[in-house]
Amino acid sequence: MKTGAVVLKWTSGLLIGMGLALAACAQEPGHANNRQAQEFVDYMVQEHDFNREDMQTLMREAKRKDSILKAIKRPAEKAKPWHEYRKMFLTPQSIAGGVDFWDQNAEALAEAEKRYGVPAEMIVAIIGIETRYGGNMGGYRVLDALSTLAFNYPRRSAFFTKELENYLLLTREQGMDPLALKGSYAGAMGYGQFMPSSYRSYAVDFSEDGKADIWNNPTDAIGSVANYFVKHGWKPGEPVAVLASPRPNADMTIVNDTLQPQWTVGELADKGFNATSQVAPEMPANVFSLQTEQGKQYWLGLNNFATITRYNRSRLYAMAVNDLAQEIVKARGGKS
Repeated sequence: MKTGAVVLKWTSGLLIGMGLALAACAQEPGHANNRQAQEFVDYMVQEHDFNREDMQTLMREAKRKDSILKAIKRPAEKAKPWHEYRKMFLTPQSIAGGVDFWDQNAEALAEAEKRYGVPAEMIVAIIGIETRYGGNMGGYRVLDALSTLAFNYPRRSAFFTKELENYLLLTREQGMDPLALKGSYAGAMGYGQFMPSSYRSYAVDFSEDGKADIWNNPTDAIGSVANYFVKHGWKPGEPVAVLASPRPNADMTIVNDTLQPQWTVGELADKGFNATSQVAPEMPANVFSLQTEQGKQYWLGLNNFATITRYNRSRLYAMAVNDLAQEIVKARGGKS
């Protein structure tokens, strides 16, 4: 049966990878004696019919990485104002890199925009900000990252245990070696930095070669980012955000109150925030502020703005994606 063949391939890859990993990781503890890891083994055997011996081997080989625990516990940097944050992601190098990535993958980007309705520049900007167009996808084994956080970081243990479950399922489904795949210290993977659950829900085989390879195949990564956007509510042809002009009596209590567009453009106008460009008054929106070097700006975040924040729940991130996308279009001299 097909399932048996996939399991055999997964197991074979595991055994090969195990041999390669033994010497490199001998000095780092695995999770063979970790109580939570053993409970996880029991769960995977009972719930998903994994082979117990294979799972025990994986838990021995899944290394506890102190560097990952230090990274995730590191205090977040002091929040940067927009004008500083923007400079981190909109550089001559990031814009030129976006032009190059677009030129190299023009056919796939055009097809993704046609099929999903997500502009090519938005896909390029996401990949640019996430991994510098594939130049930095992370150097940790995904198995090490997820097991370290699942079994040694109580604050988010449930989340990372679920991601580890999804990771082992996706490697079995795709016939991949669970010891081989690399990603970020949090287990995010590929050009677009998908978590395993996102991979299983949104990754697509856009190249139609039989495998959704977001690590080595930019075509699959492009289609997967576009699919993620559509599944999270992207509306083709709609703007992302528009500059607002607040009246003196504008209701400032609603500024930055939510990432979701819980008002309409018309309602926000009634509350004192007038759009400076033409937008349908019934369009869903919220209002947020950005600190520029010249002072505070106010913006209406529309439906597609909210979609970008589903990738990373940050207004600054969403605006950086939007601005980088527009700068890449300008640098190319247009979309065509």
